[in-house]
Amino acid sequence: MEHIETERLILRELQPTDDAAMFALDADPAVHRYLGNSPIVSIEQARATIAAIRQQYAAYGIGRWATIEKSSNCFIGWSGLKLVTSYENNRTHFHDIGYRLMPKYWGKGYATESAKAAIDHGFQTMGLAEIIGMAHEENRASRKALEKCGLVFVEQFKWKDITCDWLAITRADWMARTPNK
Repeated sequence: MEHIETERLILRELQPTDDAAMFALDADPAVHRYLGNSPIVSIEQARATIAAIRQQYAAYGIGRWATIEKSSNCFIGWSGLKLVTSYENNRTHFHDIGYRLMPKYWGKGYATESAKAAIDHGFQTMGLAEIIGMAHEENRASRKALEKCGLVFVEQFKWKDITCDWLAITRADWMARTPNK
C-alpha cells in the first residue's frame, strides 16, 4: 500500500521513523483514558508497537496506518484496520476498525474521516464481509465516530474487565450506504 488520501488526511504505513510521534501519542494519559489507563513509558515501547504493526502488514496485508494531517504534514495518530487473531468477545479472526489520535486533533472529525477511508478500503479492495468496531462504553465520541461510519451497536462485552460496546457493519450494509461502490 502506498497510501490513501482523504480530503484532509494521508493514511500510510507506519515507519520506524514514526517512533517519536508514536511515543508522544501513546505516552499521553488522556489518550489512554478509555484504554485501561496504561500509557507507555519508553521510546522502546513505541518502537515495539511499530514493529508489531509492520509485522501485521507482512503477515496479513493490513494493520493500523499512520494518520497525517495534510495541511500541516503532522503525524496526528493512527487509524485503520487490523486483523484480530486473539479472542475478543468470544470471536477471533475478524477485522477491527480503530483509531487513536493526539488530543489536540480530537473533535475535528478526523477519526470518522480516517475510519470511513479504511472501511472503504476493507470492503472495496480487500473484499471483507464484515468490519467490527469496539469502544469503551463511556467513550461516546468514539462510538459516535463508528456510528457515523455506518457501524451499528450489537452488544456489550468485557475487555480486560472494562465494559465495551461491540459494533459492526457488513459489506451489504456498507454497499447500501455507499453509492457507486
